[in-house]
Amino acid sequence: MSETEPPSQRVGGQDDIELRLGADLVHLPLIRSVAASIAMRADFDLDTIADLRLAVDEACSTLITRALPATIMVCRFTIKQDELRFTGAVSSADQHTPSTGSFGWRVLTTLADSAASWVESDGDGTDGAPAHWVHVELAKRRPVIQG
Repeated sequence: MSETEPPSQRVGGQDDIELRLGADLVHLPLIRSVAASIAMRADFDLDTIADLRLAVDEACSTLITRALPATIMVCRFTIKQDELRFTGAVSSADQHTPSTGSFGWRVLTTLADSAASWVESDGDGTDGAPAHWVHVELAKRRPVIQG
């Protein structure tokens, strides 16, 4: 897999949205805004949108800190009937998933309904060093209204 290919070959639905941007913390406000806009369009309530914004921010922060210098981050938003799924990936020299015991991961799992991370080998990266795609995926479901 190279930076010109998506981290996943799965073809999403027509409502999937994918962003490719530099793996840099300066882009976090843009990603948060996109997450909120998509959740609003999908008619999620304000509390769920706020949780999703923070969860996406935490996932992207985790990925950016693992990214190789001057690489891209791929972010995909998938809208299902009652769920919005976010998947982010960066090219990294690190072959380990983010620690599930870290404070950031605990924040992420508190805000999201589900969260997972995994690593895929990408052969040789820059300077012949091994490179990997580190992925973080989370889902936020629309709350069930009791009535």
